[in-house]
Amino acid sequence: MKPPAPIRGVIFDMDGVLCDSEPLIAEAAGLMFREKYGAPATAADFHPFIGTGEDRFLGGVAEKYGVTLEPGVDKDRTYAIYLQLIPGRLQPLPGAHDFVAAARAHGLKLGLATSADRIKLQGNLAAIRLPESSFDVAVTGGEVRRKKPHPDIFLLAAEKIGVAPADCLVVEDAPSGLQAGKAAGCRCLGITSTFDAARLRAAGADWIAADLAHALGLLADLAGG
Repeated sequence: MKPPAPIRGVIFDMDGVLCDSEPLIAEAAGLMFREKYGAPATAADFHPFIGTGEDRFLGGVAEKYGVTLEPGVDKDRTYAIYLQLIPGRLQPLPGAHDFVAAARAHGLKLGLATSADRIKLQGNLAAIRLPESSFDVAVTGGEVRRKKPHPDIFLLAAEKIGVAPADCLVVEDAPSGLQAGKAAGCRCLGITSTFDAARLRAAGADWIAADLAHALGLLADLAGG
């Protein structure tokens, strides 16, 4: 069997790949729901909406509790709480810095594609001390009309780094993100920080790793040595 062509670019999801922000954004959103609406939202309520962007992340839970959100106001308040929670608590996931550095050393183009808003992207990268300049481009959910599992965000990121989707590796932790990556025509690595391997394989992951530290060998193979 002919080996696959080497990848020329890597497109990273952020939450659950570079840092484990999901518990903290769920905590912040739960505090917002209790503070403003008296709704007893729990972290488990938000789990089905991981990776879909904060509008759906909040909106799905609002539907459960019969709450009519003020979308912009409530999202802003959730982010304000979140940014107060993350200092000293949000840490890079194992291998995040090393994988980015290794990908750069292999001469690959690097993209960041997150369904979150830019305020969260900037807060997260500052907290984990990974400058936005580490990537050739950073695309957020506000730049595309259709969110994951639609492929739009990965197609845009691939276009911006100048690499064909088929030559990109998407790194994701959520089924919706893997479905988006496969729909874009990319190869996909699933990280089991949020969902188990079976869920990620069912969503289309070509490879599975516990974290980026465990995927450095795969990166070398895919980059052509």
